[in-house]
Amino acid sequence: MSGLDMELASGIAAFEAKEFARAMQLLQPLAERGDPQAQYRVAIMAQVGLGMVKNCAIAVRWMRAAAEQGHALAQHGLGFMYFQGECTRADPAEAARWFRLAAEQGLAGSQSTLATMYEKGVGVARDADEAARWRARANS
Repeated sequence: MSGLDMELASGIAAFEAKEFARAMQLLQPLAERGDPQAQYRVAIMAQVGLGMVKNCAIAVRWMRAAAEQGHALAQHGLGFMYFQGECTRADPAEAARWFRLAAEQGLAGSQSTLATMYEKGVGVARDADEAARWRARANS
């Protein structure tokens, strides 16, 4: 395991153990270097205020960076931010776009959310067939 892998493993372990100040210390430099797993966790800590003061600008920056690299949980997280208008303006169409990317990677929560959006016509045109298709994928 390389030094960077060890740093990431240590940072994730600190995050999982709820040692958020230590996790931030370990993960922030990795996020800066472009690691999507580190970026996602730094975004969560900034969004909720874990180990730091809540900071929406940092949360959106790192959530987007990880999402753009294809990190499914970050795509879901960014979709949620747009869906709820948390740390950014509410934009259901943008939320649907990010939920779809995560759903296509198999994330059941995103598939279910996308199904509901199609059922209700939120951020997408109402489409019962598309809703059923995503609902079935979420439940499989």
